[in-house]
Amino acid sequence: MNFHAHYAGIAEPVETCLVGSGSFGRSYLAQSRRTRLVNARIAVDVTAEAAARAFAAAGFEPGEIALCATGAEARTAWNAGKCIAAASLDVVMELPFALLVEATGSPEAATRHSLAAIDAGRHVALVSKEADSVVGPGLARLARDKRVVVTPVDGDQPSLLIALASWAEVIGLEIIAVGKSSEYDFVLDAATGDVTCNGVTRSLPALREHWLPGSRSIVTNAAERARILGEAFPLRAVPDLCEMTLVANALDFSADAAGFHAPPARVPELADLFAERSEGGLMGGTRRIDVFHHLRLKEEASFAGGVFIVVRCDNDETWEMLAGKGHVVSRSGRTAALYLPRHLLGVEVATSILDAAGLGRSGYGDGYRPRQDLVAVAQRDLAAGTVLAMGGHHHSIDNVGAEVRPAMALAAERAAPFYLIADRTLVRPVKAGAAIRLGDVAIPEDSGLLAMRRRQDALFAAGNDVPV
Repeated sequence: MNFHAHYAGIAEPVETCLVGSGSFGRSYLAQSRRTRLVNARIAVDVTAEAAARAFAAAGFEPGEIALCATGAEARTAWNAGKCIAAASLDVVMELPFALLVEATGSPEAATRHSLAAIDAGRHVALVSKEADSVVGPGLARLARDKRVVVTPVDGDQPSLLIALASWAEVIGLEIIAVGKSSEYDFVLDAATGDVTCNGVTRSLPALREHWLPGSRSIVTNAAERARILGEAFPLRAVPDLCEMTLVANALDFSADAAGFHAPPARVPELADLFAERSEGGLMGGTRRIDVFHHLRLKEEASFAGGVFIVVRCDNDETWEMLAGKGHVVSRSGRTAALYLPRHLLGVEVATSILDAAGLGRSGYGDGYRPRQDLVAVAQRDLAAGTVLAMGGHHHSIDNVGAEVRPAMALAAERAAPFYLIADRTLVRPVKAGAAIRLGDVAIPEDSGLLAMRRRQDALFAAGNDVPV
């Protein structure tokens, strides 16, 4: 597809407002300066000063940036051609932007901001997967009713994987599994046996014995790698499961294992590992979601947190030819892995913005529904009174993991969505291995996230999309 032709009907740049100027938001602001059809002159953060620093980091000069505390100040600065930095979305809501880029990562704030934009007739690019995993389908439905669009963004894996998987189905490929690599590779120094991941190095010489499976089962070999790596590194990350929940809801996929298999793997092994069990793989059926941990040597290319699909090879001659051209085909020749080894954060958000605001299309597609939930599971005994504080780069909760399970309407004794219980306090103890139920936590009745989830449950219950 020629993208110049695809967007040729968009005559004027799309004006956007960024909320949340962390690393994703900053990369978006920087790239927007070079994107002809997208403007980003409005940024909102916890303080106006933080938003101004994001503009400065993106290359804007101090004289181009105005700190605004009121709507009147924002309008004056806008008319003067300046970038507007504010501490509240309310300050800038009267400015003429067409689309909100929501990148706070806060489930409550992202829900509030998205609803405000939808109510004002603005499109939403929902970067905050934390809110998306709890109420994304409901927000998308409300937006559709307002004749605007909520969309995921290219630059994050869900949007890229939805595109790759839907492309495969359009051309008639049968999908066994889809997924992504974890954010950081495991890099082996073959000489020393040291393994480095995200700046942390551990001595794991035993991994060298399992670097290549040889004549062994690839599944068994991956399990041995997981045992070795698991002694030094965590092998599950809630954001990985969160992102795949969005894909499952868009494309009607499901988890083969609620906590994922998450095998440590080299790229040439993907077609074998994510095949069905009858073919020697991990999957108990088709249309599954999962992740893998990319193993590589220092001199090898990274998977860069990219995305993959594993498809059925139904014509021997075709796939023998493609294997000869370097495509990843399984030992059996029955499955193949196709992949995109990239996700460029805010650098590639523009395509999603143009699709939404310029063409009226959402990256979710038309069937975005609450099919799966990301639920919270205690990893050790948790006492009543424990604060489930969300923090860190991955927005995790200490001693709380996650699983992907079939979506259920909220109820006191049902497992609660992971990011709905974030930053709440337990009112009942929870045993290790048990899901945290809605009734186990204290959630204020004025929680916008809770209200929106209840609204989502009601929106989809009539169509039997959410069991009640």
